[in-house]
Amino acid sequence: MNFNSPPASPVEAASNWLDHADSVCTRPNPLAMALSTVDANGRPSSRMVLLKGLDERGAVFYCNYESDKASDISENSAVSLLFHWDEMQRQLRIMGKAEKITKEESDAYFATRPRLSQAGAWASKQSKPLKSRTVLMAKVAAITAKWVGRKIPRPEHWGGYRVPLETLEFWQGHDGRLHDRIQYRCNNGEWFWGRLQP
Repeated sequence: MNFNSPPASPVEAASNWLDHADSVCTRPNPLAMALSTVDANGRPSSRMVLLKGLDERGAVFYCNYESDKASDISENSAVSLLFHWDEMQRQLRIMGKAEKITKEESDAYFATRPRLSQAGAWASKQSKPLKSRTVLMAKVAAITAKWVGRKIPRPEHWGGYRVPLETLEFWQGHDGRLHDRIQYRCNNGEWFWGRLQP
């Protein structure tokens, strides 16, 4: 990202920042992002999820469709995604309205997950109370045994969301908190950008 001469479209710049973070950052999960949602009562909630794809169509993450985050999205699809890379003094913020991806896309990604993660998707009733970890692990063992020697299929309650790129903000830290901030907004497929004060 050239803050003195920002590109017409932010998508390639965002991809470059993500690739750079993935190759440079030493902390775990540089593709982890804070997903913020709002529930039916207007209460905000944030949690970390992993980015699994970014292109012109939007940013993709996966989760349990019966989780609190999915419940929030069903009530209010407007969400915010935030990446923070302290080592590079950078932040990238994406805002848009989350929508479920196709079953075929979810199936394809689920098939690439480790077997334990696949079993966990069946075993966990995400965000619901759990009596003990022993109960959860017993469910995982039972599911693993059920599908021994066979592929574990994707459960219907698990899949992906795509957040279309409605607003993107690039933040580059500087001394004295005199940061660079460029915000892009998409209107009818056309990008407009402006500089924000730090």
